[in-house]
Amino acid sequence: MQSYLNIVKQILENGIEKEDRTGTGIVSVPGVIFEHEMKTGFPLLTTKKMPFKVMATELEFFIKGITDKKWLQNRSCHIWDEWCSPKKIPYAHDEETKKKMAEERDLGPIYGFQWRHFGAKYKNYDSDYTDQGIDQLKKLINTIKNNPIDRRMLVCAWNPNMLDEMALPPCHYNFQITVTDGKLNLLWNQRSVDIGLGLPFNISSYALLLHLLAKETNLQEGKLVGFLGDTHFYSNHTEGLKEQLARDPDKFPLPKIETPNFTNIFDWVATDTKLIGYESYDRIKFDIAI
Repeated sequence: MQSYLNIVKQILENGIEKEDRTGTGIVSVPGVIFEHEMKTGFPLLTTKKMPFKVMATELEFFIKGITDKKWLQNRSCHIWDEWCSPKKIPYAHDEETKKKMAEERDLGPIYGFQWRHFGAKYKNYDSDYTDQGIDQLKKLINTIKNNPIDRRMLVCAWNPNMLDEMALPPCHYNFQITVTDGKLNLLWNQRSVDIGLGLPFNISSYALLLHLLAKETNLQEGKLVGFLGDTHFYSNHTEGLKEQLARDPDKFPLPKIETPNFTNIFDWVATDTKLIGYESYDRIKFDIAI
């Protein structure tokens, strides 16, 4: 997927070294754009192996508005393991705090809560939020179906009133839908973009969401666009990214996805969508910065 590799190349060649919250150090550029036409295939990287099931499980977690880390862990998805609600365990770098953060299951009012219950008062991961707050995702789908020319079809995860309750402030903080010539396009905005670990997940996650929204609204799949803010890699990811650039992006074709028994997006589960024809180079290990 050349659009992604162009971003990697740009930052390796032109990025500026900066300090960061984690203390690891980053190399960064101030803003790039990712673009992909869905008709060319599902944008899952082939220059390294990507765990589709893990990504799809996280998306189901968001769509359902769940904030319980244990729900993910029960489905072998561990990408939120190190974080938790700062109201329960205040963030710190020492080993004792890291251990407590890993043991706490409440992530606070992160992405899915904002998508489904924006404005509701957050209590706990196991509270019932039925009919509380604004269900942005449901309103979005209703608008796509009834007024597809609308230019206000946005879902926002950035809630300034609740940032200090979230395990992490949203990196990808909103997305917009447009419909052109019978095709559904998804455009997302991201404030902080880790190109080694995060961006490949973000690309495939929003591509899957585009696929599901298109099925929900009986539209074709159009264009996926990411407006990326502080776009960077961590200093300990340099060699892995160079290795990825050295691999032939045309060796393996992009895969496809199918969701044959789709009923609606709210009843969808990750295993409903099948990845077809995925081949890739071996995994490249990138250490996570906490």
